[in-house]
Amino acid sequence: MITPINKVTNEKALENAVRRYKDHKIILPTFAQQANPDLIPEKIKDSLKNIGLSDFNPLNLFRITWKNEPKEMGGLYGKPNYIELPKELTGVDARIVLLVGKWFPTGSHKVGAAYGCLAPRITTGEFDPDYHKAVWPSTGNYCRGGAFDSKIMDTEAIAILPEEMSQERFTWLRDVAESTVIATPGSESNVKEIYDKCWELRRTRDDVVIFNQFDEFGNSAWHYNVTGKAIEEVYNLVKTDKSKFAAYISATGSAGTIAAGDYIRTIHPHFKVVASEALQCPTILRNGFGAHRIEGIGDKHIPWIHNVKNTDAVTAIDDEDTVRLLRLFNEPIGQKYLKSLGLSDELIALLPLMGISGIGNLLSAIKTAKYYELTSDDVIVSIATDSAEMYVSRLDEMRAERGEYNEVQAIKDFEKCINGQHTDNMRELGYQDQKAIHNLKYFTWVEQQAKDVEDLNQLWYDRNVWNTMFNQVHRWDELINEFNERTGVLKNF
Repeated sequence: MITPINKVTNEKALENAVRRYKDHKIILPTFAQQANPDLIPEKIKDSLKNIGLSDFNPLNLFRITWKNEPKEMGGLYGKPNYIELPKELTGVDARIVLLVGKWFPTGSHKVGAAYGCLAPRITTGEFDPDYHKAVWPSTGNYCRGGAFDSKIMDTEAIAILPEEMSQERFTWLRDVAESTVIATPGSESNVKEIYDKCWELRRTRDDVVIFNQFDEFGNSAWHYNVTGKAIEEVYNLVKTDKSKFAAYISATGSAGTIAAGDYIRTIHPHFKVVASEALQCPTILRNGFGAHRIEGIGDKHIPWIHNVKNTDAVTAIDDEDTVRLLRLFNEPIGQKYLKSLGLSDELIALLPLMGISGIGNLLSAIKTAKYYELTSDDVIVSIATDSAEMYVSRLDEMRAERGEYNEVQAIKDFEKCINGQHTDNMRELGYQDQKAIHNLKYFTWVEQQAKDVEDLNQLWYDRNVWNTMFNQVHRWDELINEFNERTGVLKNF
């Protein structure tokens, strides 16, 4: 049976964590505080005024939120960070809004997903920081987030990611976070190779706890409760009297971010949840496979924690379009061309807040707007998981391979990659489509990863299991408050 994490399982391990966190003055934020920083004590906010956004300071656990002030040093909180992209750029009437992940510690919201996995294990004694190492298997940002959380939560981190990911990720993990790094064969879509390495660690070591984002409900529960509420707030900020919440777009990836759609469904039951994936690896669209360059959305399988019943459509985006737009949005000549189209300097300055997967989400939003014939009264919300900062080496590689950027190329990229988006490589999902996609989990999770087929069936047939797993954070907050009370750090802060 699939059951929530709701009680202490190892009192000795919990005692070790309490002692270490007392000694290192570590306070754990609740999930409610990450969703709503107004709940954070004023004495913690006062201390944050002297701390950098990505400093390895335990108080930065309280910056795991969409509402950080967009500044690198000493910022506090405000409204969720987002950008709205006008018709002059998107070519569609529908309003497209992207939440911005750049202003999380590490520059990506994955630091929150990792916290959602580690914090419950600390507060229940399932992870002993005196003994265990935290293993973060990932295709990029999740292992960065896990390494960051581990370092400031006084645990050792082991990051596993494909060897062909961007150099920025490896440099930061090794040199900044001081993590053990294991590079596995392949690129973005080589997820099985990561799983194989995890099994090797399980067989050869008993001091590791593997936080596999693809089957950890802490990942999706964090997004349901934190990202979902941020999306709700952003929609309420941008809506008019005529507005309709038409769609939420999310790359499938580990199926954490897309779980925010499950929360929004409780408020706007008739909107669409649209999954975005790479055309070069159309797993949901065509049961396809292959390598691609949209970093951060590892695929070739269906994550265990993906509630497929709540996914209404799927789009597949050509990765060539995303990397060409990365240049258009970040090269000075590309930005000059966009200004000639009527885009403001203020908006152009914000475009680098979209990394490659964020650009992919933008293109999926454009396809969705065209497919459903959305109007200016319709609002589409999506996510810019990270920013162009993560892909400077990719820009350098393209300059070396393709030459310096010029206005002719900018025109081509805008016309082909944005205006050229149509409703091909897109499909609505009916009940039987959803069930067929869910059934793909069998081959990864039952045959390869030792899950029980009864649990697989529970995920499809049990109407309450998803609500139970998404809403267990309320119990986690109780455990976090009890933990902080035992350490005494908050009381004496």
